[in-house]
Amino acid sequence: MARALYIHWPFCLAKCPYCDFNSHVRQTTDVTLWETALLADMRHEHGEACSDAPLTSIFFGGGTPSLMPPALVSTLLGEAERLWGFEPGIEITLEANPSSVEAAKFAELALAGVNRVSLGVQSLRDDVLRFLGRLHGADEAVKAVEVAQSHFSRVSIDLIYARPEQSENDWSMELAEALALGTDHMSLYQLTIEPTTRFATDVRRGIFDPLDDDNAADLFALTRSMTDAAGLPAYEVSNHARPGQESRHNLTYWRYQDYIGIGPGAHGRRRNEATVRHKKPENYLSAVADHSHGIAEARMLDRREQASEALLMGLRLDEGIDLAAIGGRFDVTTSSLIDVSKMALYRDLGLVWSREEKIGVTPQGMPLLDALLGELVQADLVAS
Repeated sequence: MARALYIHWPFCLAKCPYCDFNSHVRQTTDVTLWETALLADMRHEHGEACSDAPLTSIFFGGGTPSLMPPALVSTLLGEAERLWGFEPGIEITLEANPSSVEAAKFAELALAGVNRVSLGVQSLRDDVLRFLGRLHGADEAVKAVEVAQSHFSRVSIDLIYARPEQSENDWSMELAEALALGTDHMSLYQLTIEPTTRFATDVRRGIFDPLDDDNAADLFALTRSMTDAAGLPAYEVSNHARPGQESRHNLTYWRYQDYIGIGPGAHGRRRNEATVRHKKPENYLSAVADHSHGIAEARMLDRREQASEALLMGLRLDEGIDLAAIGGRFDVTTSSLIDVSKMALYRDLGLVWSREEKIGVTPQGMPLLDALLGELVQADLVAS
């Protein structure tokens, strides 16, 4: 039963060198055309739904959704409410860049119905922002946070750390400044060199070297210590929040619940089916014009594949996963989910915890999460 809606706005003013998201730079955007397409795609998904259960969360992601006209955001929210209805206290998040131009829209976006904003601050150092290809400065970012806090009840900021040659002292000072901004949620990501990005080319050419794993692990531990002390403990490998301020929308993904995804490249999960939209904006528009939806692929997932995905997502959370619940949900035995001998090994090493039918990754194990997932989740489950 899909109760979360994701809307992808694929356009950016520039492509960041670390970004491998589905984002595109275009000189002009026909807002009327996009409104028509997104509304048609949304109506198609409502027609496919088995339930009219009200939505609990909506997330505008990108790309740079804060480039959307507030009137378009209002129209899309109005149609979503007409189709499904809203749960009382629905969480409506919009990702935004902290530029003064986009911050000027915050009042209108709040009036449109957005009640939570996620700001891509990325750093509070001007030289780092230039390295990351960002178009805003540190002072501009701080001012944008202040403006956001005056208009939205909930504000989150993104920061990137574990950058080349970054020291513990450098990160400690920058993170302390970020915590002092007083937001209730922070997404703190280690810089990852994705294969298709400009940074991957720079590393191959020797322009810079990524921070080594040992130093990155030290910064990860420092991050958890400082956020814990500030009252924003980690609830997912990279996400920190005051209790009760966790991202309800992202928890939908990590707890492997159904969600609707519309817009270019958007993924969805509904009724044991995985959907993905056309990634290229022009192809998406053509598909909607021809079929009244932008779906490039819709594929039924067997129970073991769903169980595998539920494990891989759920083990990202500090709360861990309930093996009995997953086994019952997908009709597989708990012994077929996890390699028990390896779980015991990593539990003895302090990297994994287990309590009755629940298991999870410890703070010490989280820096090794990808490797642990490959070891813990049964190989035949993943292969299926």
